[in-house]
Amino acid sequence: MRQIFGKNSQRIFKKFRRAGTKPKAFIPQRGMVEWGPRKPFHGEKPMVICDRLRALREEKKLSQGDIEKRTGLLRCYISRVENGHTVPTVETLEKMARALEVPLYRLFYDGEAPPKLENLPKRKTADEIAWGSSGKDARYVSNLRRLLGRAQERDRKLLMSFAQKLASKRNGRKSIAP
Repeated sequence: MRQIFGKNSQRIFKKFRRAGTKPKAFIPQRGMVEWGPRKPFHGEKPMVICDRLRALREEKKLSQGDIEKRTGLLRCYISRVENGHTVPTVETLEKMARALEVPLYRLFYDGEAPPKLENLPKRKTADEIAWGSSGKDARYVSNLRRLLGRAQERDRKLLMSFAQKLASKRNGRKSIAP
């Protein structure tokens, strides 16, 4: 079990030393000492990533040495993660998932199929986000295209040089000579 230290931890650990016992972990924000695996809070499902990693590795019949070769992580580090002494980063979990040849969600999810997603708001595509793709802006762009199509080549060049000068002043650069 990992140890988490807080500002009151020294005072609490002195009490344990006097009693001749040693806590496995101290959680300062909750002000409690754990003596074993963490119990889930009301409505929370227990999930320990270290047990899940070990189960997946043993299911694939791989040793910690095999995982070491595939990930580039030290075997002792893999052991510390599997025994719950170290909390791995997301990058480390990605390496482990790749080495175990499973998608990353399998480290957090017990089922075979991917979990069902809730009704999330649909994201806009790049075309929908682009200026002039809908509404008043689309009508403006359409009208501008129609009018520029009627203009003479000389007038279009004049408009383009004017637009370049405006853009360069806005960006703080010198204008480009035509």
